[in-house]
Amino acid sequence: MPLPTSPIIRRARLGAELRQLRRRDALTLEQVCERLGWASTSKLSRIELGQSRPDLADVLDLLDVYQVPPPQRDALIVIARDAATSRGWWKSLGEMSERQRTYAELEAGAAGIVEYQPAVVPGLLQTSAYARLRITAGQLLDPAVDLEADLRARAARHAVLRRVEPPRYTALITEVACEPAGDPVEVWRDQLRYLLELAALPHVTIRLLPLGAGPGPAPLTPFSCYSFPDPADPRTVMLEALTTDVRLTTVVDVDRYEQIIACLLEAALPEEETVRVLARRLDE
Repeated sequence: MPLPTSPIIRRARLGAELRQLRRRDALTLEQVCERLGWASTSKLSRIELGQSRPDLADVLDLLDVYQVPPPQRDALIVIARDAATSRGWWKSLGEMSERQRTYAELEAGAAGIVEYQPAVVPGLLQTSAYARLRITAGQLLDPAVDLEADLRARAARHAVLRRVEPPRYTALITEVACEPAGDPVEVWRDQLRYLLELAALPHVTIRLLPLGAGPGPAPLTPFSCYSFPDPADPRTVMLEALTTDVRLTTVVDVDRYEQIIACLLEAALPEEETVRVLARRLDE
């Protein structure tokens, strides 16, 4: 069952809130750990940076040290429980790599997702056959990639667009990304049919970017932006690189990418025209 919140974002928010409380009391990492009897500061540092799944008992101890009163304490306990999501939830999604898990956590609690892809169809819109081609190509650079496990993980993530209360999803795809580029014709026919099927969903928007459209060259790096139901949860941008991904959450960074999205939307074909172009390519 999809989560109402995003664990990775809740961990980031919890860490920021706890760091603010510590600094409010003018305490160092060492002083807090000494009061709690923790062996080193690395545990607290990882919690504050949102890098570890927090133990609720540890969070309660920290709230005691900072003497946090209700209702602030109660609100932070709710966030901590979301951040410490059971691993059983991941078992229901199947095996996932660390990169896939990050995206799945963001998608799980997102209210809105905007993806930009300059070269391929976005992962949430890929058929199994198309995804298999992309993953197989990636194995040339990383032979350790488990093809079948990666396919299962992608299929599990696709459920986010079919759930009862799905996020608003917008895909900005360049014309280059919609060219067969040597892929088998039947794979592309199925992929185009699937794009048209998803575009018919009320919460899914697909927009094509014609070659040379816009005030300047389109970004070369794929990225995705996430917003969440709780406005206090930080908006997030993920930059997709070759071997790893970069997560941005500062207001300055996110605002900049949202400005890029606004420019791309201005340059993209309208939703109805995009559907007509995709249907025409399917007929061809």
